[in-house]
Amino acid sequence: MDIRLERPTDAAAIHNLTEIAFKSAPHASGTEARIVDALRANDALTLSLVAVANGEILGHVAFSPVTITGAASQWQGLGPVSVAPERQGEGIGQALIREGLSRLRAAGCPGCVVLGDPGYYGRFGFSCDPELTYGHVPSGYFQRVVFTGPAPKGEAHYHKGFHTP
Repeated sequence: MDIRLERPTDAAAIHNLTEIAFKSAPHASGTEARIVDALRANDALTLSLVAVANGEILGHVAFSPVTITGAASQWQGLGPVSVAPERQGEGIGQALIREGLSRLRAAGCPGCVVLGDPGYYGRFGFSCDPELTYGHVPSGYFQRVVFTGPAPKGEAHYHKGFHTP
């Protein structure tokens, strides 16, 4: 399996993969594929990686800018992460996340936030910080990993593409 940057010709395959991957997920909103499309259309995909084997896209991860208390922060948000249902549990999502975080760190990004299961995202260094919030999300599910500098404080806001109906 290779992990590479998304190419323009990958957009339809990523859309389909994301729809299928989230179709039966209990936490899914049903908008995940449209979120990725909206981020792409707004040139708001800071990093978009695909996992490929034998010419087939098996997984995708998106990273996009977040603001914290309304200020540009250079912080990134992780998600959505999609893996073909028949390939879930093989470490593809983990590999995509690790590669994405490594690339963000190497590019000088100060850190990344994620909304998700603390048990899963904790393995990547994410942790909850009560001084960094996201709406009315229950404590523990909004997390951050700091690469450099001080941990931010305030309310985080994802790109408007996340509010796609």
